[in-house]
Amino acid sequence: MALENDIVIIHMEDTPPFFARIESILPDVKKDWFHVKLLILQIPMNTITWILRDVYINGQTFKMNGKDVTFELVQFPLDPNDKMEEEDESDSQPEKEGKVISFSSAKKKKD
Repeated sequence: MALENDIVIIHMEDTPPFFARIESILPDVKKDWFHVKLLILQIPMNTITWILRDVYINGQTFKMNGKDVTFELVQFPLDPNDKMEEEDESDSQPEKEGKVISFSSAKKKKD
């Protein structure tokens, strides 16, 4: 499910015209409907609020002004330098202990 602060691609008629960040998801007075505030990530940036059902936020296609609209959650590629969550710790090499350098003491030496 797409949540607040997630990045989504909005598809309109199978064309993705823009990305958006979900700013907030607040309940509407109608049961199972929500006010979804989106920050449109294009120039100029602006915000819009759509009233949607949770299934639409989760990717089910819906109609808006007669056009098919779909939310797709953006999955960011993993950074190869990041540890994989599934990595078995028994297989990993023990980390070397590092030296902590105080920035305040480094600054005093410079002055």
